[in-house]
Amino acid sequence: METLIENKTFADAEINRQLTPEKKIDLLRQMLRIRRFELTALKQYQTSGQMGGFLHLYTGQESVAVGTLSLCGDDDHVIAGYRSHGNALAMGMSMNECMAELFGKVTGCSKGKGGSMHFFAPDKNYWGGHGIVAGQTPLGMGLAFALKYQGRKGCCLCFLGDGAVNQGVYQASLNLASLWSIPVIYIIENNQYSMGTSLERSSAFKNCLAARAEGYNLEWDRINGEDIYEVRAKTWTAIQRAHNECRPTVLEIDTYRYYGHSVSDANTKKYRDPEEIEKYRKFHDPLQLWQSRLLAEGVITEPQIGDLDAAAQAEAVAAVQFAETSPLPEPADIFSDVYYEVDQQTPAGRTGKYFFND
Repeated sequence: METLIENKTFADAEINRQLTPEKKIDLLRQMLRIRRFELTALKQYQTSGQMGGFLHLYTGQESVAVGTLSLCGDDDHVIAGYRSHGNALAMGMSMNECMAELFGKVTGCSKGKGGSMHFFAPDKNYWGGHGIVAGQTPLGMGLAFALKYQGRKGCCLCFLGDGAVNQGVYQASLNLASLWSIPVIYIIENNQYSMGTSLERSSAFKNCLAARAEGYNLEWDRINGEDIYEVRAKTWTAIQRAHNECRPTVLEIDTYRYYGHSVSDANTKKYRDPEEIEKYRKFHDPLQLWQSRLLAEGVITEPQIGDLDAAAQAEAVAAVQFAETSPLPEPADIFSDVYYEVDQQTPAGRTGKYFFND
């Protein structure tokens, strides 16, 4: 993956020319918030004894979430897989509610019942966080179908990993999305590894995963995830296609994760060389590349970058304090938030007749 830091083509794209200096700095702020949140969560997972379950870190992929989701409008919705902390924060969720969820506290975004893989914020058009590999792909199509059915000019950005493209439900979703002209954008975050299996060992088609879309008569593109200008420019083309033509798109964004599949992945250094990880950290880190770009453009100074990073770190520390002092759910809470009908005491919830009226 070659860096395009010197390539001015995507910086000159219309959607990027609209970026003010303040907005460019805000993109960096969001990336720093994700990085600091994830590193703080990692420390707490390893040392506090208060965080359990899986922890899938987004570190190294920040430009993908921030670049794509910076383009969302009021009728654009987002759904993701299990490595989705970055998506959640980029959609406007607070560190407090996210960290509290990792701690299993009632103040968490899913009331402490979802954990790392199930961040939700429907009020922000963010529909999770899903633990089943590729399970979000038909749901994303369903969200987009609802927008079309309601006559709204919007789309659904559905994120998945490179391993999920080999799941049958994803292929079925592509077929229906094309047949029914559904305004869904499938964004493959290709971080080169499906759990502990490299792309070369997991996918028979070696060139480009997104190119499989041709089999379903779909538009597709491949994106250098290091360059936030390219991420925005090509994603904007897909969004405009969804809004104006009601047609789906498949985007493959090349990126890289610095840590294992999850924090419990003890063999991360056995299936990839430590030198490979260090190379990406040193030469391909999206935060460093965006900082360098903004410095070169005269948009920001080194002291300002330091202030943004310090603010992100302080916010993450405060989120830990919020989570630590929040209460745990009551045992009886296990029975709530299972069936909407029961919680809302609809006729079906009161009678137990969910499917039949006789």
